Amino acid sequence: MILYSVPGSCAFASHVALEMAGAHYEVRLASREEGRTAEPFFEINPKGRVPALVTPDGVLTETPAILCYIAQTYPQAKLAPTSNPWLFAQVQSFSAYLCATVHVAHAHGHRGYRWADKDASFQDMTKKVPQTMGACFGLIEKEMLQGPWVLGETFSICDIYLLAIARWLEADKVDTTTLINVLDHRARMLRLPEVQKVLAEEQKLVQSG
Repeated sequence: MILYSVPGSCAFASHVALEMAGAHYEVRLASREEGRTAEPFFEINPKGRVPALVTPDGVLTETPAILCYIAQTYPQAKLAPTSNPWLFAQVQSFSAYLCATVHVAHAHGHRGYRWADKDASFQDMTKKVPQTMGACFGLIEKEMLQGPWVLGETFSICDIYLLAIARWLEADKVDTTTLINVLDHRARMLRLPEVQKVLAEEQKLVQSG
């Protein structure tokens, strides 16, 4: 399989999941122009966004879908409780929240052109990011991160996805002083050997790009 990625993006989650699953894969840098996806990449993903995973059955996009695909394709890795309908629904619920709400709040600080045209609008959206991202992670801290993992004692793709987005907290100027559980989770995730390997590979992509 081939994963198209941009270092520092949410594609990090798919990269880590592939590594943890023991999949045979390669990572390619999605072409970029002035901070945006370049036209050649649209041949891979017409949406123009990463991640995009080329599988034997075709190209798969959207982080929640890719993570579930990896977990179900490599069940021996136990990255999701696919045999338990309730827990697997919880996995999808958490992933959907990260994708549809948290990531969108983050994107308002860097991708304002998706929603507005005026510089004043961009500035207003950027100023709001610490508040909106802070509120999202406050909810995760108090209600969603059961500990030690998102699902409690069961490690899953939720933990991988949460790490990918929690890496953005400082850049988004979020006050992390009350995010004790989130920061502890992030620190433990960052120590995992598979995560360390992916971080090193991301750095190589940066250098090659």
